[in-house]
Amino acid sequence: MALDTRKTIGSLRVSPLALGGNVFGWTADETSSFAVLDAYVEAGGNFIDTADAYSVWVEGHTGGESESIIGRWIAARGNRSDLVIATKVGAHPRLKGLSAATITKAVEASLTRLRTDYVDLYYTHVDDESVPVPEFLTALDSLVTAGKVRETGASNIAPSRLHEALAFSEKEKISRYAAVQPHYNLIVRDLYEGGLARVTARHGLAVVPYFALAKGFLTGKYLPGRQTDSARGGQAARYLETPRGRRVLATLHAVAAAHHVQPAAVALAWLAAQPTVTAPLASARTPQQLEQLLAFSDITLSQGELDALTAASD
Repeated sequence: MALDTRKTIGSLRVSPLALGGNVFGWTADETSSFAVLDAYVEAGGNFIDTADAYSVWVEGHTGGESESIIGRWIAARGNRSDLVIATKVGAHPRLKGLSAATITKAVEASLTRLRTDYVDLYYTHVDDESVPVPEFLTALDSLVTAGKVRETGASNIAPSRLHEALAFSEKEKISRYAAVQPHYNLIVRDLYEGGLARVTARHGLAVVPYFALAKGFLTGKYLPGRQTDSARGGQAARYLETPRGRRVLATLHAVAAAHHVQPAAVALAWLAAQPTVTAPLASARTPQQLEQLLAFSDITLSQGELDALTAASD
């Protein structure tokens, strides 16, 4: 269960599984978060994803909790140069949007919490159509020029806006988006497949899908008639209410049984096999959960299995 293979995002070399930091400081306390991070690195992983807004949705939190935990872990382990750290700007309640001033303030706050001088991959978390493309792209480019950011990416962006951004970067010969982070998984495909996928493919962008396990639904722990203790249980369980969701789950379990792995590993393997996908993004609260995810790198789905999973989700 190793993640030694590396994929390319611009100038970066990343693991084929990105570790989500959204649970750090939320459903995983600092001790558990450190244990998951240690296990991920021990398995060969180097690609850690967070955001300045994580975990503002928790009562009493103000945002930045995940970055702070990761920063303390990096300081304790002294391994910054071995890692690719991705974080995001635009969704923090006190630093919302993509104005040049907001981006400048937000990156400094993230660098402080992460205890580092640079961010490897800096995403615009949510597009802000009130800000012209030239303004936020020029601000991002200035961060790259200053060495505070190595590569940039976009999450939650429309195909037309992404195309506009890429065209502006090319015209002005400034740094351009190297990656896209869309909502994409075996149960939710329409948000990426189509226009957004065509733009990313045309421009050779890396793709790092979030909600790769559909908020836990594709782990297989949500079954008809079973109560599941999870912070996102209500959101994930709703997929069981549709024939399509039950069909996907049944196929997922069958393929997982054939490979002697958990359904989560198969869901990640399907996603990793899709055109343009560079590295799925998934989170784990414990090293035991992480181990189930890491198994995806040890299995190769046949074309028949890939087709069966795709057909079930159509």
